Parts: sequence; C-alpha cells; structure tokens
Amino acid sequence: MGWRIIVVTKRAKISYSLGYMVIRGMETHKVFMDEIETVMVDSTAVSLTAAWLHECMKRKIKVIFCDEKRNPEGELLSYAGTVDASCCLRTQIHWNLADKRSVWQSIVMDKIHKQADVLGNHGKQRESELLKTYETQVEPGDDTNREGFAAKVYFGALWGNTFSRNNEGAVNGAMNYGYAILLSACNREIVSTGYSTKLGIFHDNTYNPFNLGCDLMEPFRPLVDEVVMELKPKMVGKEEKERLINILNDKVYIAQKERTVMQAIGIYCRSVIHAVNEGKPELIKRYEVIHGK
Repeated sequence: MGWRIIVVTKRAKISYSLGYMVIRGMETHKVFMDEIETVMVDSTAVSLTAAWLHECMKRKIKVIFCDEKRNPEGELLSYAGTVDASCCLRTQIHWNLADKRSVWQSIVMDKIHKQADVLGNHGKQRESELLKTYETQVEPGDDTNREGFAAKVYFGALWGNTFSRNNEGAVNGAMNYGYAILLSACNREIVSTGYSTKLGIFHDNTYNPFNLGCDLMEPFRPLVDEVVMELKPKMVGKEEKERLINILNDKVYIAQKERTVMQAIGIYCRSVIHAVNEGKPELIKRYEVIHGK
C-alpha cells in the first residue's frame, strides 16, 4: 500500500511514464506510482491521460475529483477490486437482515462513544455523559434513532444550539470536505476487497452509489470534527484542506498496533464486512485515538 497523498491545485497535465506519475505544469514533477495512496485533483484545469487513470485503477490508487469550487465531487472506482468480486457481490446481496441490524447497532454505538470522547476533550462533560447514556440505549438497527439524538446534542455542544448541519459556512464546509475524504478512503477499501459500495448495511438510498461507504465511515467522522474544532475555520482554504486531507496520515491505535488512519480504515472496513458475513459484530476492530500526539 502506498502512503503519499498528492494534491494537484493548479493547471497541469497528468500522465504516466515508466512507473511514474508525471505532472507537467509550470514545472515538471515525477512521483513513483507505488508510493501513492490518494490523488486529489483540486482544480478543473487539470487534464489527465487514460493511461495514468488505468494505472491508478490497477494499483488501487484513489483519485478524487473536485468541482469548480474546489469541493470533492466524485472519485475513480474500478469495476472489480479482486478476482472473486462476483462471489463477494453475491454474498453481499444475501446479507442477513438481522446480522446487518446488529452490526449497525455496533457501528452507531462506536460512533456515539467517539463523539462523547470529543466532547469530553473540549470540557463538555455533561453532554459527554449524556451521549454515553445514548450509547447504552442503541438497539439493533438503531430503531429508536439514538444516533440522531446524539448528533443534536453533539453539534449543539460543539458549535452552539443554533448550529445546523444544513447551514452554509466555513465550519460545515470544512466538515463536509473532511467527510468526503473519509468516504473516499472507505470506498477504496470496499472495492479493494471485492465488495460493492452501492449495497449498504443501513444506508439504502437508490440514488447513492456509496451506501456502504457511508455506513463504514461513521465512526471516523469525529476525527474530522476534532480537527475542525482545532482549526476554527473562517474559510476553507489551502491550509485547512491540507490539514483535513492529512487526517489520513494521523496515528490511531487499532488491532494492537499504532497505525495511520488510512491503515485503520482498511482494517476496520474489512472487519465490518467479515462481521456481517459471519453474523458476529464482536469481530469488528475499533480504533482508539492516541491522545497527546
């Protein structure tokens, strides 16, 4: 697996040559393809060759495309991530509803737990304890919508009671940018294991091609929220975007080892899929934030 995140922000042409990504702009830069994990095309003035895109798909390099406002808009996904993708898809189609409900319960509990930790880190002890109570009340399938109740308390505590995720502004813009990075990272891992991003555990929107990615990214959202709290952005500019993208290189603890968030996402996604296949939510491997780093 590669480790470099490449962001192209200015007019350029990207091509492939002898194992290298070649970026030709005011200057020419070469990056060894096997070192690359993700490429963010942060400008609509960038042209790409089919040969380079093919090499990205072959190497499972995630390519994210931004719109004219430099917000993530889409991504490059190959049709099949493994040779047994058809078998994986058949398995996914027949996932047991009860197993999906129990795994979703576990995902929501983990997300709320990490939201409670963020609140505790920022001195919101009363709200943090309330979220911990919500965590214990999550039912299979989250039928009582503890996730929604927790979100209302959580965002209100972080940004004020008048805050809404539907508002325009730098805070929501920064969170949306970070969430898009996480979603793309989850999609990359899903496809690389041979499964489809379209068929989710809980999310089931006909018009959403990334239902499973939306499911699996949930416990990682608080990592973005924590960074946005630190940034307190007045705008979502180059520095803010660089920090949000670099969340993937931050360190967390998972599977008895310190790893990058990108590595943790891979371990987590595979463990959730395995948990649904086996009907055992206890197989999910959760990450823990490394405080003081």
